[in-house]
Amino acid sequence: MSSISNGSGPELEKFPDAPPSIEVTAPEETPHAGLRSLDHYKRKLPQWRYNLRQSILPLVRWETPYLAWMQDKMRSPTLDTYFAITANLGTHTFFMVVLPILFWCGHTALGRGMVHILASGVFWTGFIKDMTSLPRPLSPPLHRITMSGSAALEYGFPSTHSANAVSVAVYALFALHSPECKLQYSTRLILEVVSYSYAVSIVLGRLYCGMHGFLDVIVGSIIGALISIVECVYTDDIDRFMYTSTWAAPTMVALVIIVLIRIHPEPADDCPCFDDSVAFAGVMIGVEIGAWHYASSGWSWKHPVPGTVPFDLAHMGWVKTIVRVLLGVLVIFAWREVMKPTLLKVLPHLFRVIEKYGFILPRKFFMPASEYKKIPARLKVDNVMPSVSDLPGLLTSIRHPGRGRSVSVGPQSAADAYETLAYREKRRRDSLTNNELESAIGSPRSTSTSSTKRDYFTTGNADKDGAVSQVSGISASIGAANTGSLPTPAQSRVGTYEQMMGQGHVTISPATPNEDDNDDNDNAEIFIGQQNELEEKEMFSRLEKPRVRYDVEVVTKLVVYTGIAWLAVEMNPIIFEVLGLGMGDAGPFH
Repeated sequence: MSSISNGSGPELEKFPDAPPSIEVTAPEETPHAGLRSLDHYKRKLPQWRYNLRQSILPLVRWETPYLAWMQDKMRSPTLDTYFAITANLGTHTFFMVVLPILFWCGHTALGRGMVHILASGVFWTGFIKDMTSLPRPLSPPLHRITMSGSAALEYGFPSTHSANAVSVAVYALFALHSPECKLQYSTRLILEVVSYSYAVSIVLGRLYCGMHGFLDVIVGSIIGALISIVECVYTDDIDRFMYTSTWAAPTMVALVIIVLIRIHPEPADDCPCFDDSVAFAGVMIGVEIGAWHYASSGWSWKHPVPGTVPFDLAHMGWVKTIVRVLLGVLVIFAWREVMKPTLLKVLPHLFRVIEKYGFILPRKFFMPASEYKKIPARLKVDNVMPSVSDLPGLLTSIRHPGRGRSVSVGPQSAADAYETLAYREKRRRDSLTNNELESAIGSPRSTSTSSTKRDYFTTGNADKDGAVSQVSGISASIGAANTGSLPTPAQSRVGTYEQMMGQGHVTISPATPNEDDNDDNDNAEIFIGQQNELEEKEMFSRLEKPRVRYDVEVVTKLVVYTGIAWLAVEMNPIIFEVLGLGMGDAGPFH
């Protein structure tokens, strides 16, 4: 049995003896590929969102050749590896591993503040990404360098990495300059330099790796800075509201977060932004409920903030500290490994009953429980936190940090493919318009000048309608600024990059020249190089097939990550005290 969407979305096939799979196909009945791709977002988005998208899209297209020029000037194997690795320091997985340790080591105020800024950054950047549905800068001409296969499947505007990095840096700078900071001047200066370097490295890395444009990182950085400023300025008021009130305060916070999840915009394409937003929304709920309850118990310290986990390295020693961290991580992984399959097995039955009464509010790209019988046992629900089965690969990437790097050129997601086709249509229309203007003018001087510009900027490839691959925009502005003279080498290079936009073909080869020709084959990287322009159906067939997403995954993710946060801030600290891994005689009960 198969369920096919109206020609614009994924085609879903279901087999009786195998888990369902999704195949992305292109529409078949529109006369011209370019018109088809242009119409996709007009049909999928409300009018106001479509208008907003169309007003920002020209900026994304305009900056792409300049990004490619910058990337080409900076590229080297060393920088490829450096920026691909450091990008992991801005990922959700990195923060999900680090944040619980802050709580267990007594840095409760820091951990709580980091949860607030990171969860808010992930949620609101994901909210804007799905609302605007803007693509990443086109590839080609950009080369995308990444260690995460799922990152390129998201929309590009704004950059979540940049929001996370800048919010952490701004929060750290506020903390270093606060009156409570007792660090020596030299130590504070070093940490300031580290904070600035961290933010600059992540933001510059997103540009270097071809994953984002200038607009993406600027807006992402502004969002991150604003979130941290609000957190730092109002943190005392937030704590006073949360920890001096009854259960109504954490309940209200949880309800507000659930409402925000419900109104999260529907994307035009199958984008995983919503999944990350749900995961961090669950973390926020778990932290607020767990911290409120832990602060009102007798297990916590009241200073420096309510709900502080008792900890003193000098009293406990390194051995006990390491053991409690390992135990805490083990408890969190055990919770995830038990609860995720349990919920995925139980919830579909409940959802089918609720669906009969019409209470389920369906979401795009999520299959309702009435359309499937069971969910595959080892379903990878998210990319936020690794499962136990992912640990060997994670350890391998730590031992060989450059091995997981991949460099690709070409469409990697449905958004990439639609933008490639839309830009190709724009190029075709601009070329036809230019030809009509030249024919209308008909003067020898105009013909000679336009011919010179075409010969200088074009690569000799014509599209299927016979129109030369030349676009208005950068090429046109270069020509206007240099009428009667040849463009500068830099202008010529930028114009060449613009002509690459809207093309691409999949191949496999080393991504960048190796500094050591004797490297083994394990370091080979995926490369999708430019060849001939792909037709729409072939382009979509080459994309990575998105997996089937089930309606129960949203609730599953919310419960699992709420539980992870609750364990981190309340249950694990209590377990440490019970097992003798806490402060002992110096603990809260003594």
